[in-house]
Amino acid sequence: MSALTFTLKTRPDQRVDMSPLVCQALANLEPTDIAAIKLQCGKRKLRVDELFTISGFDVQHIVIKNSFAKLDYIGKDLDGGSIHVEGDVGAYCGMGLKKGVIKISGNTGIYAGCEMKKGQLEIDGNTGDFLGGALAGNKMGMKGGLILVKGNAGDRVGDHLRRGTILIEGSVGDYCGSRMIAGTIAVMGNTRKFLGHSMRRGTILLWNSPKLSASFNDCGSHTLAFLPMLFNSFKELNSPFADSQNAFNRVQRFAGDMAEIGRGEILVKI
Repeated sequence: MSALTFTLKTRPDQRVDMSPLVCQALANLEPTDIAAIKLQCGKRKLRVDELFTISGFDVQHIVIKNSFAKLDYIGKDLDGGSIHVEGDVGAYCGMGLKKGVIKISGNTGIYAGCEMKKGQLEIDGNTGDFLGGALAGNKMGMKGGLILVKGNAGDRVGDHLRRGTILIEGSVGDYCGSRMIAGTIAVMGNTRKFLGHSMRRGTILLWNSPKLSASFNDCGSHTLAFLPMLFNSFKELNSPFADSQNAFNRVQRFAGDMAEIGRGEILVKI
């Protein structure tokens, strides 16, 4: 059975809320019912078939073609199945993801993977601020699952991260790992200011030396037994992380943020 495919006809001027188009919401619906679903587009509500050409039948495998940066909330609260997007997407992609896989072939906007619980989000391009973070005013960001970014990420990666793993092949902006409660962030590229600001627990893995604040203590170089097991869990990924089992034989360990409870750690490849 071929994947249920939505091909964008023309790009609307206003932003579009794509949250109704997730696998569990479309299960047991007839093609005519799917076509009649209304999507919020600015102040208007448009039928799906006004915006997209629809083909295929397998609602557990959704493909969105000709996507662009004004399609928001793709994969919001996805609870099983897969969504594959060809092109860029807007804000809140994968927000609250519960189960399943979302793959984006282009770039994403702000708050990608925010407050996701399980599942996997893969982004081939760059992503905006608050990747895997918490919504404004909330105290818990990503609570589980895995995010893989093959490009760069903006500011506040993993803000309020509670659990789960964020892997970034490129560089990140300011405040990466800010207010982390637990979980893991790995960055192959460069980091900027205020790394790990107010982090309480959790681990940040770095390939390049960071500029740290005075509230992080240098704990010397170490060989840590959990790192080979951690990298072994990445071996199925289509990413350089899959080949990094021996990358961290020795690390420089920094403990902090001492302005908080100081149980977090930043591990830098030696």
